[in-house]
Amino acid sequence: MVGSSAGSMLRAAWRRAASAASAVARSGFTAPTRGLRLRVADHALHSTVPSEAVLRPLYMDVQATTPLDPRVLDAMLPYLVNYYGNPHSRTHAYGWESEAAMEHARQQVAALIGADPREIIFTSGATESNNIAIKGVARFYRSRKKHVVTTQTEHKCVLDSCRSLEAEGFRVTYLPVQKSGIIDLKELEAAIQPDTSLVSVMTVNNEIGVKQPIAEIGQICSSRKVYFHTDAAQAVGKIPLDVNDMKIDLMSISGHKLYGPKGVGAIYIRRRPRVRVEALQSGGGQERGMRSGTVPTPLVVGLGAACELAQQEMEYDHKRISKLAERLIQKIMSSLPDVVMNGDPQQHYPGCINLSFAYVEGESLLMALKDVALSSGSACTSASLEPSYVLRAIGTDEDLAHSSIRFGIGRFTTEQEVDYTVEKCIHHVKRLREMSPLWEMVQDGIDLKSIKWTQH
Repeated sequence: MVGSSAGSMLRAAWRRAASAASAVARSGFTAPTRGLRLRVADHALHSTVPSEAVLRPLYMDVQATTPLDPRVLDAMLPYLVNYYGNPHSRTHAYGWESEAAMEHARQQVAALIGADPREIIFTSGATESNNIAIKGVARFYRSRKKHVVTTQTEHKCVLDSCRSLEAEGFRVTYLPVQKSGIIDLKELEAAIQPDTSLVSVMTVNNEIGVKQPIAEIGQICSSRKVYFHTDAAQAVGKIPLDVNDMKIDLMSISGHKLYGPKGVGAIYIRRRPRVRVEALQSGGGQERGMRSGTVPTPLVVGLGAACELAQQEMEYDHKRISKLAERLIQKIMSSLPDVVMNGDPQQHYPGCINLSFAYVEGESLLMALKDVALSSGSACTSASLEPSYVLRAIGTDEDLAHSSIRFGIGRFTTEQEVDYTVEKCIHHVKRLREMSPLWEMVQDGIDLKSIKWTQH
């Protein structure tokens, strides 16, 4: 009975939405259209400004966020409209429906990484998951273990969590990385001490796309009885991961990095052997006491659907993205001299391409490429004009670090979009280099490193 009445309510809601849409259509509102070069959106409904189509650039920044897969939205809609019960309400059908959906989503997330559903804790995203993993483990075992190991190229939220632990009296070792962006496993082994509680190394770097040897790190940590956490926000759903084969004890997951909704993520916390964490948030004790607060059913349903789709399409997506990435790199490299690809070209996720264009200021190239949404590094630190700390850590010269652009290729990127981006990029790099006195000097055979610059 509940199902049929729910269905009729949902149909009624859709009818109301459809009649509102047709009324808007009669008033002259045009639906957003997507062209090859520019995406067009109309903000007439939300604005007092006269209806005017706003031109939007192509999207090539999938490391910052991914578009919501329409199939994920389909899975979420009933829980936004009809099944609105609190999943923690135990006394009526509204709560039971939402709880069933939440547990199904937990299974979908667990299946993607080879975990038990009981090991998945829903959070607001990878930043919260990283905070729970690093602070939670360190604080729980603080009476006998006061040391944590991480790397210099981690995401800002991992580095900041470690900094806050240092303020509490913990010792943190920040491992350097090699020129390739990959850590030296011998240095990791040497860094682990008798009182080390946790090693945290990200799976795929968000700026340069480098893949760390996660299985080998897991093996080292397991043999030294140290917990291993990995921030896998950029890797889950894109490359195969298995928490048991790779001996991972804690893993951070983000919804909006795998075509799911923003504002939701998960943390995997191993049950056997059991990993204990101190909860950061006080409240009703939801999520096994590790993350209090009402679980947002529509968002976790979206995360679960995104994980299931990623599992089904991972192989196809990876092949397609690899082909497009190869096309982009080959076309740019064959048309422009002095272009450097940052990070290891083999141990690398193909959808994240970080290129440095010598003798060109990265910010000016980004401004010139205004009809393509690109980034010069992490969205979390791009407000500062400092060169990326990740590029500094791999030993990139400051001038090259300032000239880097990150190209993101995802599930919905087309061949035409790649070709258009390449064509524009080549054109503007050539134009900017022609304006550069440094480029002129290099063409005249002058070694810029030999010049002694003087300040006035």
